[in-house]
Amino acid sequence: MVNLLFGVGNTLRKDDGAGNYVASRFRKEGWKVFDCGTAPENFSGVVKREHPEILVIVDAADMGLAPGEFMIVPKEKIRDVGIGTHQLPLDTFIDFLGDAVNVILIIGIQPTVVTTGEGLTPAVQEGTDRLIRILESGKVGSIPVFCGES
Repeated sequence: MVNLLFGVGNTLRKDDGAGNYVASRFRKEGWKVFDCGTAPENFSGVVKREHPEILVIVDAADMGLAPGEFMIVPKEKIRDVGIGTHQLPLDTFIDFLGDAVNVILIIGIQPTVVTTGEGLTPAVQEGTDRLIRILESGKVGSIPVFCGES
């Protein structure tokens, strides 16, 4: 069974491109990776066709953490954090996927700046590189879950 990773964000808005960065570099056997830009809903057909065991969605999120830190954001907390550069809210997207996937994990990465410009800030690049190593090692369970509010 295949797993999917969706990188979400806007590479023209500095750290908002953190999810895109992860998608461009993450490689692991048994995984298919997609850079979804700002419209992960455009990739819903892939999810419904593949019926993955796990769908990981990586996106910049303002959680009040140190820049580059990341956490799993539960569906009920998505609107509490600043995930919102895409056209369809992620919790609505998750609802739309229904039972096409067994487990959906949203991983938010704390940005430093989300302004016009290209490239990640050093702290966010370090954090995304660390996240990639964790995902490639299969230790996603070591990522803490976001419980607070921004």
